[in-house]
Amino acid sequence: MGKKEKTFQIIEKKIDSLLERMTIDEMIGQMTQVRHFDDISGDDIKTKLIGSVIHTQGPLPGLTATEWQAKVTDLQKQALSTRLGIPLLFGVDAVHGQNTFEGATIFPHNIGLGASANPGLVQQAAKITALETQATGFNWVFSPCVAIPYNEKWGRVYEAFSESTDITVELTRASVRGHQGDLRQSENVLATAKHFIGDGSTDFGVEGGNSSLSLDEVKIRLLPPYQAAVDEGVGAIMASFNKLDDISMHAHKALITDLLKGELKFDGIVVSDWKGYSRFGENDIINAGIDMVMAVDGDLEGFQNGLKEAVSSGVVPLTRIKDAVRRILRQKFRLGLFDNPFPDNKLIIKIGLKKHREVARQAVRESLVLLKNEDNILPLKRDAKIVLVGEFGDNSGLQSGGWTVNWQGTNENYRGATTILEGFRKISSVEVAFDKEGSGNDDADIAVIVVGETPYAEFFGDIGGEINAYQLTLTEIHQNYIDTYIKLGKKIIVVLVCGRPLVVTPQIKQSDAFVVAWLPGSEGHGIAEVLYGEHDFKGKLPHSWPKSVDDYNGKYGPNFWDDSIKPLFPLGFGLRYWES
Repeated sequence: MGKKEKTFQIIEKKIDSLLERMTIDEMIGQMTQVRHFDDISGDDIKTKLIGSVIHTQGPLPGLTATEWQAKVTDLQKQALSTRLGIPLLFGVDAVHGQNTFEGATIFPHNIGLGASANPGLVQQAAKITALETQATGFNWVFSPCVAIPYNEKWGRVYEAFSESTDITVELTRASVRGHQGDLRQSENVLATAKHFIGDGSTDFGVEGGNSSLSLDEVKIRLLPPYQAAVDEGVGAIMASFNKLDDISMHAHKALITDLLKGELKFDGIVVSDWKGYSRFGENDIINAGIDMVMAVDGDLEGFQNGLKEAVSSGVVPLTRIKDAVRRILRQKFRLGLFDNPFPDNKLIIKIGLKKHREVARQAVRESLVLLKNEDNILPLKRDAKIVLVGEFGDNSGLQSGGWTVNWQGTNENYRGATTILEGFRKISSVEVAFDKEGSGNDDADIAVIVVGETPYAEFFGDIGGEINAYQLTLTEIHQNYIDTYIKLGKKIIVVLVCGRPLVVTPQIKQSDAFVVAWLPGSEGHGIAEVLYGEHDFKGKLPHSWPKSVDDYNGKYGPNFWDDSIKPLFPLGFGLRYWES
């Protein structure tokens, strides 16, 4: 018997022992995930026998990492004071660094990592994210997103690595490996592959919409990253908001139980997404295979009481409950929480370390994609007379996108980050002017104009949805920046900060050089390092690039199904200085 199999059998025996002693209330408690604020108060962790806590948008556990750890420790002590003393799992949406904690290292969003196509770098980023997440008290991250986006109207394109199944598979493996490592080490966390399945392939890119893909298409195009995650031992998989053939994924037993748990042999936790119980069928989602429920925003009492009644009446078999609890306990044992349930305070000083930021800056450099470089205007000379144009040029919040400090991101600078302008001024041997309003600076020879999308996250970032604040083209204000400097006769370098490919065909024609920077995160300096030639461009498009808004009249945008629609640039395109 191998060491891995022996360890598995030891854990299973411990789970058997616990399950034999558990009441139905204790089992349902283990299946419950709540926020540390609003959903609970006082000694609710103890009295309601809660199994997991989530931190998300809302009141912070404190201002410092020490205070965050103290909050986690207090809640953990409540859990350990229960009859069976089962420790809590603490989950957080750390999707590009520990992005809920101001001062942590924030990496480029996954779309940028997809442009790097560097699995070693993705693994390093995940490892650092895990360490800084544990340093703030959390042992479970809801990452990586392994969706494969089919339509840029979807507001979560940036959370995914690529439209390429092959690239997504390779980087999924690296991310899970980096996050989890040896789970019993205090610097590692439980990872979550999400959102199962079809979140990025809904018709017309609607968040939580229906996907009309056939099951064969799902298996061929969308399933391989999940198989890769399972092969790497991923601890959890999150169900998706979308429907498949008009069946809610949360209640899709054929895909969750039969396919994921059966054919793929996934032995971890299937966790619901936000308010999964009340939104997607209550006890139907449990019978479909959901193991842990985000019982948030008023769902706690209804979930626990409703499920207990369903078990009592036979609507939900007790065997289904025991299977769910077994999966939850299995991951708690794998994490070593029964032996070491509390955060490691020695990790606090490692948050935002210089060496962590150096890896993040490397990720920025390798994510940048050069689409145009006419007359080799790039790389810039250190003594070039430059004006950096636009509010995005000196704002770390705008350059980082959603899921940064706040759920929907921030439009302000945040602690520990370096802006693009700061990076330019570190490298240039002469003063770099800054024209925030794009009003025009006639003294410079070259205008580096930073344009793009203001931060957004799920639902709010959908194009054409109920909250229609975003578009597939540049805003009129950003277009005016470019027009102003063209009228002044300046050389134009456009840097696009975006969470998805945008239709910028006219702006590419207007510019002398065009750079896609995606959402670089906290290390804006990395952009300057490449534009000044300290490093060459390495990034390649993780998505084919659209040429026209009309290309999005179909369900899946310009990149799928219709061979007559040709992209402006193909998947994998990206210039380098000596190829330009």
